[in-house]
This record gives sequence, C-alpha cells and structure tokens, in this order.
Amino acid sequence: MFEENTVADSEIEALIENGQLKALAESLASWANPEVAELILRLDKPHQVLVYRSLPRERAADVFAYLEPEDQDDVLDALTDADTRQLLANLSPDDRTAMLEELPAKVTRRLMQLLSPEDLAESRQLLGYPDESVGRLMTPDYIRLRAEWSCEQALAHVRKYGRDSEIFNILYVTDAGGKLVDIVRMRRLIMMDPQALIQDMLNYNCVSISAYDDREVAVEMIQRYDVNALPVVDSEGVLLGIVTVDDILDVAEEEATEDIQKGAAVAPLQTRYSVASPSQLFRKRIGWLLVLIFVNLISAGVIARYEAFMVEFIALALFMPLVIASGGNCGAQSATLMVRAIATGDLELSDWLAAVGKELFVGALLGGAMAVIAGAVGQLYGGDSKIALIVGLSMVSIVFVANSFGALLPFALSRLKVDPAAASSPLITSVMDVLGLIIYFSIAALVLQ
Repeated sequence: MFEENTVADSEIEALIENGQLKALAESLASWANPEVAELILRLDKPHQVLVYRSLPRERAADVFAYLEPEDQDDVLDALTDADTRQLLANLSPDDRTAMLEELPAKVTRRLMQLLSPEDLAESRQLLGYPDESVGRLMTPDYIRLRAEWSCEQALAHVRKYGRDSEIFNILYVTDAGGKLVDIVRMRRLIMMDPQALIQDMLNYNCVSISAYDDREVAVEMIQRYDVNALPVVDSEGVLLGIVTVDDILDVAEEEATEDIQKGAAVAPLQTRYSVASPSQLFRKRIGWLLVLIFVNLISAGVIARYEAFMVEFIALALFMPLVIASGGNCGAQSATLMVRAIATGDLELSDWLAAVGKELFVGALLGGAMAVIAGAVGQLYGGDSKIALIVGLSMVSIVFVANSFGALLPFALSRLKVDPAAASSPLITSVMDVLGLIIYFSIAALVLQ
C-alpha cells in the first residue's frame, strides 16, 4: 500500500511540474474523495492549490469537506477570492457551517463577505443556534412533498428538485404551514400507482428532533431508531432541515474522544493531537495534575501521622503498594463501567441504587478473592500471622470501598450536572490512595494493639 501511494504521488507531482492539469484531473478521477484530501495534505502548498483547482467545482467542495479545520484554513489562504467564492457556493450548508464555526473569527468574517446573499442568510441562520446543538449540524437540502399530491406529482417534483438533496431515499411530507407530517421512502413511492395520493401512504409515526437539542441526543436517536437521517423541527413542529448519519458519526467520534481524554484527567483538546501546540497540551493537562498533587498531599499527611507506628512495625510498609494500588485499580474499573453505561444510555440516573448495589456485591466478591491472595503473600513475606491478617482484611475492605465509590461517583457528578467522564481514573486512584491508607493503618492499629 505504501509503495503504491509513493508511485501515485510521484506521478501526480510530475503532472503538476509539467503543468498538465487536464491529465491531472483525469488521473484523480478514479480516486475517492478522502484519498484526494490525503494527497493534498502530502503535497507542498503551491502544489496543493494546483491539485485543488484541477478538480471539478462540486468535487472540489466535497474534497474540501474532508479536510480538518486547520488544513482548510491553509487551503483557503492559498486560494483567490474567486476560487473561495466558488468553493463556498458548492459546499453543503452543514459543511459550510462546520467550517465557519471552526475557523478563526477573522477568517470567518472574510469568508462570509464572499457568500451570496442566499448562502449568507442560510449560514447566519445555522450559526444562530447554540454550540453543540443539532441546529449547527442540520442541512436544509432535502426533498419536501405535500400530502395531497399524487405519486406522479411527487416523482415529478423529485426529478426537478432532487439533484441538490443531501439524501435521496427519504422524502419528507409537510402540510401547508410547513409542519412535518410524516416521511415516505423512495422505494415505496416508486412502487405505488402513479395516481395514488401521498396521504394514503402515511402512518404518521415518524420521529423528529428539535434544532435546539444537544448533538448527543441526535446520536442516541440515530442509534435507537436505526435511521440514516433525522428531520429537524422547531418548537411548533415546522420542518427546518435534516441531520444525516455521516454528521452524527463525526459527532460520536468527537464525544468518544472527549470522554477518553477526560477519563485520563485531560481537558478536551478540541483539536487533533498532531496539530496541538506544546503550550496547548500543557494548559489542558496541568489543571488536573495540580488538583491531584493536593489530593496526594493528604496521603502524605496520613503516612506522616502513622510514621512512628510504621517504624515499630516496619513490615507494614512492604504491603502498602499492594493494598493501595488494588483499591485504585478496582475503583477505576467500576467508574469506567458506570461512565460508559451512562453515556450509552444503558443506565439512567434513576438506576443509581441498583447499580451501586450490584457493585457492592461485586466488590465483596472481588475483595474476598484478592484478600486470600494478599493474605498468603503477607504470611509469606511478613512472616507473621498478624501481618497476613492485616493485609487480608485491608484488601477486602479497600476493594469493597473502592468499588462502591467508583460506582457512586459518576452518578453523583451527573446529578450535579457535571460530565460523569470527569470521574477519571487518576482522580479515583488518588482519592482511594487516601482512603486506602486510612483503612490500612486503622486495621493495623486495631490488630497490633
């Protein structure tokens, strides 16, 4: 695969150097749009523009939509105002909105000055919806039918206006006021008698989503109803546009990435790691690390309080890492399971008692199994049955508490309107270090006194 791409790139560069733009366009005709986007990124900036200009207008817009915002900015810098105006005119409304939303404000203002009056009004409407809302994702390019039309009239309408539609297999039926009534699938429309009425095909059970709903709601609905597009309506049910599955997949990937980063105690980057600057990475990571330092200082305080006790029973220090790390690991496991179950809708906030109860039972089982091993290790290396008893009792207690705490924290954060992904592994581990030390030394004091 690598060798094939190398040969292809060399051929492309040879065509560019020789100024054979027509041959270049013919060569790229067999390439998929994502492959052309990747090719543009691999070339020098002057060559990027030549490749881009060799593409037909509509295809150039499609390829542009596959570029990341930073790369789009670079391409726009190299294009003339005329090229940029053509590009903006051929971009789909949702892709144009996504670009205007991500680019620097200065660049966005310049681009909006190049839009046609119709495109400018459309973009301003889409940009008027809240951040992270479905309104920012929707496109107004869809096929609208009327219930009183015949199938023959509907097909004539599709032939006339279907060319610019984002999707073709789903048609949306509205009333005279523009309110969504139902949907009709193209396959069924084609198979019906030409004189049959659209209203005879309706069952009035289509699902829709508000333009002000969060993007994650759209992700959940696409998954739940197994559709490739959702109609977007306002508060009165008027059809505003549609949001398609390709946009939803991008959102799902972004949300999953954010949750993973939060789970590692990193503030969401909002950009690709490859283009993030060291200063940006520093700002996104230092906050949680400073918080965890102060949490760990509490652990140091607990150890200092029992310093004399540890000097007298030095064997206790040998097993501190064992019992403390086990508590952190177990708590992180439980928290991760809860965070993911909440994110996917598998668990609701009202399910917290049942989920925590289940984790209490699991924690007891895990603690018991791990206590047997830990107690045997304590007997082997500590050489004292009391040390083995302390290690075993500490293990079962710490794992039980850690599993319960890890299960409860995501629900508590969700109740406080905080993203449950903030219940990160480093946070759970640091908190359990403190609780684990208190439990460990308290049990040791009881047994050894």
